[in-house]
Amino acid sequence: MNFTNLLNDISGLVWGPITLSLLLGVGIYLTIGLKAFPITNINFGFKSLFRKEKKQSDGDISSFQSLMTALSATVGTGNIAGVATAIFLGGPGAIFWMWLTALFGMATKYCEAFLAIYFREKNANGNIVGGPMYYIKNGLDQKYHFLAYLFAVFGMIAAFGIGNGVQVNSVTQVVNNEFGISKLLIGLSVALLVGLVVLGGIKSIGNIASKLVPIMSIIYVVGGLFIILKNANVVPDIFALIIDSAFNATAASGGFAGATVWAAIRFGVSRGVFSNEAGLGSSPIAHAAAKTNNPMKQGSISMLEPLIDTLVVCTITAFVILLSGNWLNGINGAALTMSAFDSELPVLGKYIVVFGLTLFAFSTIIGWSYYGEKCAEFIFGEKIIPIYRILWIFIIPFGAIIKLNLVWLIADVMNGLMALPNLIALLLLSPLIFGQTKKLRDSFNKQNEQ
Repeated sequence: MNFTNLLNDISGLVWGPITLSLLLGVGIYLTIGLKAFPITNINFGFKSLFRKEKKQSDGDISSFQSLMTALSATVGTGNIAGVATAIFLGGPGAIFWMWLTALFGMATKYCEAFLAIYFREKNANGNIVGGPMYYIKNGLDQKYHFLAYLFAVFGMIAAFGIGNGVQVNSVTQVVNNEFGISKLLIGLSVALLVGLVVLGGIKSIGNIASKLVPIMSIIYVVGGLFIILKNANVVPDIFALIIDSAFNATAASGGFAGATVWAAIRFGVSRGVFSNEAGLGSSPIAHAAAKTNNPMKQGSISMLEPLIDTLVVCTITAFVILLSGNWLNGINGAALTMSAFDSELPVLGKYIVVFGLTLFAFSTIIGWSYYGEKCAEFIFGEKIIPIYRILWIFIIPFGAIIKLNLVWLIADVMNGLMALPNLIALLLLSPLIFGQTKKLRDSFNKQNEQ
């Protein structure tokens, strides 16, 4: 057995029934424990985005910038290539399980950001740091502290794959195929642009993300909605196909090889998590830097991520693919999404995907640079920060020109392993989250009544 086959087996194990059941199970448990607060209080999350606090708060970026930074890392190739892969491998039913993952993922996201604010601290440079490493270290007994270091190691390694190499490689393939531009030139250009942002740290990343994410999301969403509205009469049939395929095997047809119910569940949940990262523990690293001392407020903002990322952007991608019928042609990944947009919106559709993929990937690279940097800082201290940033930029051109099968597999494994220490911490700290959320809600309701 070679190394690639071994990694494939490990990936199948990591993303097997245990991890997927944990991700969904923890989300369901937290939703029940919070009495469905994330689902029933979406409006509170949107209002919290722009609500100014009366007292001076710690933090380096605004709550809006923290959400945009987190979304910049999640709204990436998973929304374009990941959705297509889920349908290609799991059939239309995978989208239902992706929705379910996002729905319960809202509670997971809420709890992650809640703990990120509750247990954050200042580093030696006076900057705010937080995330799973810190809420494990500061919130749990010492016997659990090894989980903080495990998370940091997995996150630091996974960042170079899922947040760097995989992203730039996806862009390079599409741009090279469409415009014939040299892969190395594309890689060097991306590295230069990323360098201009990440060398400035979280404030620079938050500033760029707060401008880039809304623009790129609106362009992609408007293009997708136009196609869906143009085919509005078929939308009920597509919705019925998704629901039916979620509980019944999808038969082989055309170039589609067919998919079992388990395949729909596995690829729907795993690609859903890859898209919105609920349970992985990555986004609370960004939310920890928000200028607020109210963990309920930041948790409510964080729970909007699966709503925007998966229930809106990924759903639009899925419906365009299924409406086009191109998923039956044996095409996979970004090429499938591009062919679907192109067939439904000739010329313009293809370039919406190229433009969207490029901006989505760029935003993911700058967002994940911060996640990886903070994981490295937790292990090695603040002195590693400039070294990590330079290495991050240096790796990008290599990601553009090499075949990423091995890198993708390593990242996939590390991505799944990141979730385990984080999910354990969420379960152990859940009584604190439930109790403090009730206390803060009661206080907030009392203030509004006065």
